[in-house]
Amino acid sequence: MYRLTFANPASVVYLGIVGASVVFEIAAALLSDPGIVGVWPFLLTAPTSLVTVTVGQALWNDVAPGWFLVAGVVFSALLQSFALGAVLETLRARRRVVTRPIRG
Repeated sequence: MYRLTFANPASVVYLGIVGASVVFEIAAALLSDPGIVGVWPFLLTAPTSLVTVTVGQALWNDVAPGWFLVAGVVFSALLQSFALGAVLETLRARRRVVTRPIRG
């Protein structure tokens, strides 16, 4: 599970992009008015982050706490990183099967 989530090129790039968007959001919030910068982590982790926002709105009557939204982005990024790793591993396995020489 660790290998699929963190130790493959697709997951590393994806988590790096999501992490960079979070760092940029924090910097924008600390240095000036962030505007709509905060939407990028949600868009980069969509559709699972949008499901967590919907769940948060249902649980807290349209005002989900910040910790829940942050946890939703983190959970979504890790889930999608795992999915990217699984897809990459599946594609690599298929390529190995197809390119294996026939002995006979």
